[in-house]
Amino acid sequence: MAEQKREVLISGKRSFKVEVPYKLIETGAAHEQKPLIVYLHGFNQNLQQFEKLTKELQQLEAYHLFIQGPYPIYDRRHTQKVENWGRSWYLYDGEQKQFVKSLELASEFVQETIDDILNQITVSRIAILGYSMGGYLAGYFALSRWKHVNDLVVIGARIKTEVFEANKGSYQHMNVLALHGSKDDSVKSEPQKKCCEQLSQWGANVSFRELDETHRLSSLFLNETKNWFLSMEGYS
Repeated sequence: MAEQKREVLISGKRSFKVEVPYKLIETGAAHEQKPLIVYLHGFNQNLQQFEKLTKELQQLEAYHLFIQGPYPIYDRRHTQKVENWGRSWYLYDGEQKQFVKSLELASEFVQETIDDILNQITVSRIAILGYSMGGYLAGYFALSRWKHVNDLVVIGARIKTEVFEANKGSYQHMNVLALHGSKDDSVKSEPQKKCCEQLSQWGANVSFRELDETHRLSSLFLNETKNWFLSMEGYS
């Protein structure tokens, strides 16, 4: 039988809608102007888990915005419902171009969520807090959207300063806290320390602190973060 002619007539891409939850909590006096703290969880975590993990930070008088990563992590054990699966913020295959592209896509999503929230509340400043995978996104978000971010906290991750060489003079207004565990085998501390030194040279007010911890988000990390917030004007 002769091979039939085969021709691709149409090839393209379409968007697929995914609903992603978020939650805004207010602590302190109701409906007053106060800081907005945006929380970005780690890999295979979700909104509910991260809200529980960061209870200590919710003692601060602020608006606390928890956003869930858009990519579900399939539960191979079939022990959890889909809404309880862990989530991921970006797609990373080891290739830098793909990494940055996915970070930007996630940042656009986070920005849209924040913009929607700002239509409903009045804030005095904006802080972005990210842990592990969420820390990579937090750093990228803050440096790419520096006009909108006053304070940045990155725990157990690295701020990718190499992507933002062109923005060197844009960070004088930004306060940055980078926390890392000296026993962290997942993300080494030395590359983060170097990135913090570079960001400091670019004008940001940067504090890098290495604690006697592993990669796990411990109460020591949270206590350091809370005290750092309280050390700055505008937080209570």
